[in-house]
Amino acid sequence: MSDAISIVAEPRDRSGKGAARAVRRTGKVPGVVYGEKQAAVLIQLDPRVLWAQLNKPGFFTQLFDIDLGNGSRERALARDVQFHPVTDQPVHVDFLRVSADHAIHVKVPVHVANELSSPGVKKGGVVNIELHEIELVCSPDAIPHGLTIDISALEIGHSVHLKDIALPAGVKPYHLSPEVTVISISAPTVAPSTAEGEAAAPAAAG
Repeated sequence: MSDAISIVAEPRDRSGKGAARAVRRTGKVPGVVYGEKQAAVLIQLDPRVLWAQLNKPGFFTQLFDIDLGNGSRERALARDVQFHPVTDQPVHVDFLRVSADHAIHVKVPVHVANELSSPGVKKGGVVNIELHEIELVCSPDAIPHGLTIDISALEIGHSVHLKDIALPAGVKPYHLSPEVTVISISAPTVAPSTAEGEAAAPAAAG
């Protein structure tokens, strides 16, 4: 969790594909801020500002204070970024307006910690991340950037379930059973060369 990051954007007047293309011709990235039962605000951003945030971890769980340069600000979460299919440059960004008074739904990534210390991994076990993201319900100020799960004590055949994860105060999973498996360690598979060698040994002896 962290404070909101301030970014600068400019209001724009026209909507539609033609208007968005015109914005992109000026070198800016068109976007929109919507939600909270208020009118949508059309914006345009310097691509360098957007890239600076996209290159940081937790872009979609980071609160932004969008400075519109006219004395108004919008607190929001990034909800979607569209990229050009050839150049991979951002061509549109959507922000969801948020309020401290209203809980929101947000998907946060799952991270594994201390994998190499796990006795199951040391024995050749395979780490399976069953849920790469977990949808949570919380206030905007309580959004965790991710859920880090320590598997340093995990053996082969053991699992971490949702109920085993300590969530921050005021943060709850959305429509997920406490018993759902998040991470497990499965037994190693037998290497083909080993299996073939075992099969060939009796034949050679005969």
